[in-house]
Amino acid sequence: MQSRKLLQSFFPRAARLDVPFATAMRRTLAQGYDARAFRADLLAGIVVGIVALPLSMALAISVGVPPQHGLYTAIIAGAVVALAGGSKFQVTGPTAAFVVVLAPIASRHGLAGLLTAGLLAGILLVAMGAARLGRLIQFIPHPVTTGFTAGIATVIATLQLKDAFGLHIDRMPETYLEKVRAIWAARQTASLPDALIALVTIGLLVELPRLAPALTRRVPAPLIALAFTSIGMVLVHHFAPSISVATIGSRFHTTVGGRVVPGIPPLPPLPGLPWGSGGLSLNAVSSLGSAAFAIAMLGAIESLLSAVIADGMTGKKHDPDAELVALGLGNILAAFFGGIAATGALARTATNVRAGARSPLAAVCHAVVVLLAVLVFAPLLAYVPMPALAGLLLVVAWNMSERRHVATILRIAPRSDVLILSSCFLLTVVFDMVVAVSFGVVLASLLFMRRTAELTRSRLFDGSTAETDTEYKLPPGVALYEVAGPLFFGAAQNAMGALQTGGSSSKVVVLALGNVPSIDATGFVALESALLRLRHAKKQVVLTGPLPEPRRVFERANLPQHHDHVHFAETLDDGIALAARLVAGDAVGGAFQSSRPVDLRS
Repeated sequence: MQSRKLLQSFFPRAARLDVPFATAMRRTLAQGYDARAFRADLLAGIVVGIVALPLSMALAISVGVPPQHGLYTAIIAGAVVALAGGSKFQVTGPTAAFVVVLAPIASRHGLAGLLTAGLLAGILLVAMGAARLGRLIQFIPHPVTTGFTAGIATVIATLQLKDAFGLHIDRMPETYLEKVRAIWAARQTASLPDALIALVTIGLLVELPRLAPALTRRVPAPLIALAFTSIGMVLVHHFAPSISVATIGSRFHTTVGGRVVPGIPPLPPLPGLPWGSGGLSLNAVSSLGSAAFAIAMLGAIESLLSAVIADGMTGKKHDPDAELVALGLGNILAAFFGGIAATGALARTATNVRAGARSPLAAVCHAVVVLLAVLVFAPLLAYVPMPALAGLLLVVAWNMSERRHVATILRIAPRSDVLILSSCFLLTVVFDMVVAVSFGVVLASLLFMRRTAELTRSRLFDGSTAETDTEYKLPPGVALYEVAGPLFFGAAQNAMGALQTGGSSSKVVVLALGNVPSIDATGFVALESALLRLRHAKKQVVLTGPLPEPRRVFERANLPQHHDHVHFAETLDDGIALAARLVAGDAVGGAFQSSRPVDLRS
């Protein structure tokens, strides 16, 4: 109870903490859960676990750490987020989108820095969920997410070329352009057997679902493809020992009990300090701060987008705040068990739904399947060829490239959206996701404000001129200035600046604000500036029809007391009638006083 009060003191908006922690698992049990539902969850968990097994290894390798750390992520984060999260069908684990963010961290800070960054990101995610920031995901424009997702897919595909072609590169550079240069420089070291294995893997992954849909519904295509290529390479190496292809067992080794074990150690994830034996210093935390923020932001975006898509597939609704809290807890615990950063995995979540999952227990079963595979089948996993895993990630990159959405936006969207998408794509590829998303959101906001400002219109009608566009017949000496649209900082100067002195010969200006839904501080300052210009021009002003929000602003600012030449009327009819009397010499007005309605329509 004390911890809840303490959290509420830091996050006042999270006063009802029972909502963020109203987990999907709790809702499932409250609605009733039986043996039939568990059987469906178990079968779905087995399918998703088989899919997650090779992906988790491949993604960890792509990040630059041994494959078991990806499996530990699927085991720990997969179970924790499922039990504590707000989505019934979300499957959490390492994802391809994280490769772009995590690979530079692993390169600069090693495994300890990578795990520590994941821990810090988990703390940020818990804070975001407790502060009820889960629904802010809807304010990230679609061109931004499409642009950086396509950029991430491009970077992932580029990174896989090294293993897909068996290139010999001593150390992969950090920046994308340098990576491309290094890959091109090593093109002479390409291996035909590696390329053939990658090509066969891609072919099986693409064609099997089309040619044998019944088979791939029972056995996931990645399992068939990797098993086929692994067995094939064992046979080829047996009959032709000179043909050698890198495998998980030849690339990675672990010392267990003084014995070197090739590939993945047959051990469960064991607890340990993420930062290792060296201790955690303030300098280390400071150096990893921006990386942790990037992990938290990308994790939140991808996880909540995946949960939204799962809702669309099932007709259910998730709790975004609970999902963020659970994602944070999952990343915190995974870091203490050797797991890298995790988020909601869209492909695995969709597989979970299609496989018939009923509750979060399906994702828990998926984590158990991965754990059993580590304990029982670790020696067999050592035979998986590295080019096969590269081919798997090339297919993943192709599937996440958002090529259809990109083509649609380029074809039909406004040029501003095309600019946002292109900028986010290029910035993600050349720099990183944080720069891309930050720039994209700011650019989208500026363009949105410009478009909104263009919606605010103003028109000036002078009764002494031949202007006839207005439906009102203006008395001599009266000008009408209409404003339609919000008076905010983007539109205020243009809307009020056009007023100038309100007509050359008019004595009274009727300022019609009946179509102004809102006004901010900048809009009010622009309005006051216009009123001052009219006073200097010795003109009276009748302000008509403010809606409730502008009216409250005017009342709080005591507008009538500060501008004795300003009068008020409720409606435009009343305002024109009052203006006519002012021209005739009647000094009538006051704070939102209205005279008897007069029908002055022509």
